[in-house]
Amino acid sequence: MMNWADGKSCSPVLPIRIAIEAPGLNEKEVQNLVSITQRALDAMPDSPGHNWRLEAASQTSLEDTIAPRGHKNNALIVRLTSGDAATFKPASSPHAHLPVFEITYPPNSKPTLEDESSPLATYIAAQLRETFAEEQAMMSYFLAASTISSDQQPQVSHRGIDDSLSKRMTRSMKYSGTYHLTFSLFTDGSSPSSWDIDSAINQYMRPVLDMLKPIHNFTIDTQVQLYAIPGVQSQVLTKEDLSSFINAAEWPLSPSIGGAPTINFVVYVGDQTIGLDSEETSQSWLVPQWGSVYLLSPPAATHMPSEFLKQPILTFASHLLSLLGTPQSGSLPMRLSTLARVRSVDMLLRASSSLGSLARLSLALPSISIPSSVADGVAKSIHHLELACSNLGSTESLEHARIAETEAERAFFEKSMVGQLYFPDEHKVAVYLPLLGPVGVPLLMGLLTEIKAWKTRKQQKVKAA
Repeated sequence: MMNWADGKSCSPVLPIRIAIEAPGLNEKEVQNLVSITQRALDAMPDSPGHNWRLEAASQTSLEDTIAPRGHKNNALIVRLTSGDAATFKPASSPHAHLPVFEITYPPNSKPTLEDESSPLATYIAAQLRETFAEEQAMMSYFLAASTISSDQQPQVSHRGIDDSLSKRMTRSMKYSGTYHLTFSLFTDGSSPSSWDIDSAINQYMRPVLDMLKPIHNFTIDTQVQLYAIPGVQSQVLTKEDLSSFINAAEWPLSPSIGGAPTINFVVYVGDQTIGLDSEETSQSWLVPQWGSVYLLSPPAATHMPSEFLKQPILTFASHLLSLLGTPQSGSLPMRLSTLARVRSVDMLLRASSSLGSLARLSLALPSISIPSSVADGVAKSIHHLELACSNLGSTESLEHARIAETEAERAFFEKSMVGQLYFPDEHKVAVYLPLLGPVGVPLLMGLLTEIKAWKTRKQQKVKAA
């Protein structure tokens, strides 16, 4: 357990598998370019938590990457295209909807089989480092917050842990395999009294939820409340008003259902707007670790159609990604694959930390009674940690790390052990000492009487002799 907590059993280094596709090069030229680029990547310093693995792309690997769950295999496809004679230097652009990075290079920049270095390979390596810079910063954040000793951690560059990243990670929800989404319509009058929320969710949010399925499951419920009174009555809300706008005392916000954390999405129909400055206003804001609120002007009809809900639901989809801790850069498939990788490391570190805390607790309190259920939970947690570490970075690793973290937490917070933590030896003495007094005093007096009688008998025997 302490080996896991100290990072001796598993090094949290993610294998980043990248395939290079170059239709304009023959097989040997592609392999040579892959080798030169690999050396250029390995020579770059400060690559926290990443182990780069470059390979030539085959048709199979390309299909794996384009598939919906392709982040199980390749993290990225680099597609090289030869430019025309007027192209003087390489240019790159990420694909908008696929984990593909397209690079156009000058025809004269192709490395020959005799080259040991290449400006094109150096350019590709630099673009890869820039593409995965946010993931490396997130890895640095989780490693810096873990209990792993500095000599066991990868060489982490803390310059990537800036204030903006810390704020984003602080406002995101703690990882859970399942979240409960609650969509609420609150209005300050009698209309609208109904809304086409199911259709709006299916049209505008369901595609995002489907892409998140390998990482999270979601349950959904909806509700409508008329004559809802906000916590702030001002028509133009300031930033200070936002924290008290949600009227938790009167609004029936759904609690966690089935143990899953709840994310609230509230559409409030009224005349309020959010004042940013003297000229600008806004309609929505994100509440850290809670959800999102969207302000709408009252519609003319009593029923709110799905088209009217398009912008609120799209905003909720964007806020959901932020609340889940999704990176901000790259295409959505790349952002989700990054989320799966960093969350697997996060869960592995959390589970290891819980095991270390439990081990230190048992050593500090040797008299504590440890039930068999705790031992079984620790064994199960270590088993899944080993599976997570052997497949680190995949969706399978994320699932094993989640189970390991759940079992470690359950073992640490075992009810019978928690009760013993608040009943140390000093408390036992304080409880039993009043009982020992009435029982012990007569016994002690009787013992003293017997000792005096024994001495008297002994003296009489000596005199008689």
